[in-house]
Amino acid sequence: MEEKTIVCISCYYKGYDFMDEMKMLGNKIILITSENIKEKNWPWHAIDEVYYMPELKPSVWNLEHLVQGFSHLMQTRKIDAVVALDDYDVEKAALIRETFRIPGMGQTTHRYFRDKLAMRQKAKESGINVPEFTAVFNNDEINTFIENVPAPWVLKPRSEASASGIKKITSREQLWEALDQLGEERHLFLLESFKPGDVYHVDSLTFNGQVVFTSASQYLAPPMQVSHEGGVFRTKTLSRQSDEYKALDEVNAKLLSRFGLLNGATHTEFIRSKENGQWYFLETSSRVGGAHIPDLVEASSSINIWREWAKIEDALLRSKNYVVAKPTEYHSGLIIALIKDQQPDYSAFECEEIVKYLPIDYHVGIVYKSSSADTIQKRLDTAADKINTGLLNILPPKGKSTS
Repeated sequence: MEEKTIVCISCYYKGYDFMDEMKMLGNKIILITSENIKEKNWPWHAIDEVYYMPELKPSVWNLEHLVQGFSHLMQTRKIDAVVALDDYDVEKAALIRETFRIPGMGQTTHRYFRDKLAMRQKAKESGINVPEFTAVFNNDEINTFIENVPAPWVLKPRSEASASGIKKITSREQLWEALDQLGEERHLFLLESFKPGDVYHVDSLTFNGQVVFTSASQYLAPPMQVSHEGGVFRTKTLSRQSDEYKALDEVNAKLLSRFGLLNGATHTEFIRSKENGQWYFLETSSRVGGAHIPDLVEASSSINIWREWAKIEDALLRSKNYVVAKPTEYHSGLIIALIKDQQPDYSAFECEEIVKYLPIDYHVGIVYKSSSADTIQKRLDTAADKINTGLLNILPPKGKSTS
């Protein structure tokens, strides 16, 4: 079997299972990552070569230097595929593919999975509900928007991941003050109507333009709330027989088709409005979900999204078919919270539904699995009560990273 060469790009420590699986499938792995995470526990047994990029600021590299370095790499190696392991690496990988004519998602399609303004415009054009929004390029257009769409609003970075950098705005004066503070970076943001509701995430795999696996889950506290106020992060999977799952499965498939995604893993978020019960698209990304969501998905379905994504990439490189195994149908739950101690004492949490404890310093992290949705909800509620009672730490410990 001919060995293929895959370059994995990641400015965060992730993708262990992806690289391990790709290596087991008979491929050569080259990792390009940030210099400041070179000491992480990467799957060194699977990595044939590694190159480091200095960060200009968190997750940001000099793209001209990246292209120059890649050009030297190409002189003596045939690169078959370039894979972005994190949201922040999608544009890096797209640039490399476009520059060196390597198959895969290019810069036009990547914007729908990276730029929150582009993805909203595309979703709206595709007949998918989105909260009312506007670019913040033009003062008159902003004034028209805030006259017609009542506060509160949210000012969102167009290219940050998840809830990072989002600011809730409650008045016209607060908005213009916030826009003034952005200065020369104002064009990198958008303004959107704030819609209270339940937030859901859909994690899926696509092969040759067809969604072949879907897991749908509900956040029990919106990521924006946890990101800004601290607290306990919880999410639980939905039954495949539920109306919620069926609605999310349908709109997710429509969205990925209209956005032009052909292959790979995606993480997409929707909100169901408390006001009218309608589903609204929030954001999507062409990568595996973060915050240990793959552990949640695997507990319920027995599908490891990282490894299945690797199998998809391998099938594409070798012009083979890909078929995902039939998922199991358990319910699962995930809870993560910042705590005061570096290593938590899990003795108070022990129960038969626990699949694994997540090894994250200064955090409690637990994945549950059960045949009963009610049991999962009870376990998540009980664990949250125990954390809130004596363990929770709202602010990160001094000098310690929580990433």
